Amino acid sequence: MTTKGVVSSQSIAKMLERGEIRTTVPPVEGQIQPASLDLRLGTKAWRVRASFLSGANGTVAQRLEEFQMHEIDLRQGAVLEKGCVYVVPLMESLNLPPEVNAVANAKSSTGRLDLFTRCITDRGIEFDRIEKGYTGPLYAEISPRSFSVLVRPGMRLNQIRFRHGKSELSDDALAALHEEIGLVDGIAQIDNGLGFSVDLNGDKNGLVGYRAKPHTGLIDLDRINHYDPAEFWEPVTTRNGGIILDPGAFYILVSREAVHIPPNCAAEMAPYLAMVGEFRVHYAGFFDPGFGHSAAGGTGSRGVLEVRCHEAPFALEHGQSVGRLVYEYMSEVPDVLYGADLKSNYQGQGLKLSKHFRM
Repeated sequence: MTTKGVVSSQSIAKMLERGEIRTTVPPVEGQIQPASLDLRLGTKAWRVRASFLSGANGTVAQRLEEFQMHEIDLRQGAVLEKGCVYVVPLMESLNLPPEVNAVANAKSSTGRLDLFTRCITDRGIEFDRIEKGYTGPLYAEISPRSFSVLVRPGMRLNQIRFRHGKSELSDDALAALHEEIGLVDGIAQIDNGLGFSVDLNGDKNGLVGYRAKPHTGLIDLDRINHYDPAEFWEPVTTRNGGIILDPGAFYILVSREAVHIPPNCAAEMAPYLAMVGEFRVHYAGFFDPGFGHSAAGGTGSRGVLEVRCHEAPFALEHGQSVGRLVYEYMSEVPDVLYGADLKSNYQGQGLKLSKHFRM
């Protein structure tokens, strides 16, 4: 692997062939995404009493001996309860080349369910960050925050992206790319990435988002376009272009900007910026090559914001800056693109709940 950048779908397939990515069960159709690989839950889980990292000299198995409460068999389906923390071995493990590192993130549908999911590794000192040359197992730490969920082996809640070298676009490169193809439908706010803001103008009924209800039923993650949103969400409306976020509540909002990711780039959303307010705006931060892209050029798709407020109530206004996108070059243009070649659930999206709800 000689070309620097985010590893493409065709190169991920080659990594599987070479054994740099190992699986206990053969990969399934659609598991390889344009710039990432979906990770699959294994056959068991442990309920643990606290989130943890293995530490520079430890393994997840060693830490489980300290933190596990009981083991759960997932093979017939099992409920992961709201407010609890679980660790699940994944079907994938790694034997990375010395020059390749990786980063994991929750998939879009996972984040929109407020299903807090992170990847942990042996000898890991950070969540979701995997050092160059890592060899060993992968685990998902899962903590349902708003809804209890029913899971089974093979479900894909998070994904992993591989990188060779540093590939981030500088602000000057971002500005030039915006001038050439248009990264947003308007003025590009570029400062250590591409800034984005929140849309609180609302539709004709004043709808600007949704807030998770505190006491709901179970969500089976295999049921697509199945659940009535009214049973799980309450609409958030405004007439004055502003809302107040309640501490601890979970909201689905949408960006004001329509974002464009060209085929030779990928992007990751920086999830938390303390200087703009004590809230987090994204738990599933990968934007694939082709997001908001069409054959005629960049038309853009809105970014859905998964918002949780911390510490104190916070007044959010229309057009307020809430985060930024960090663009990276691909090592090569993927052989499949988001939206164009895949059955992508969120291409051309506006304000949209996860695929499990009827919209």
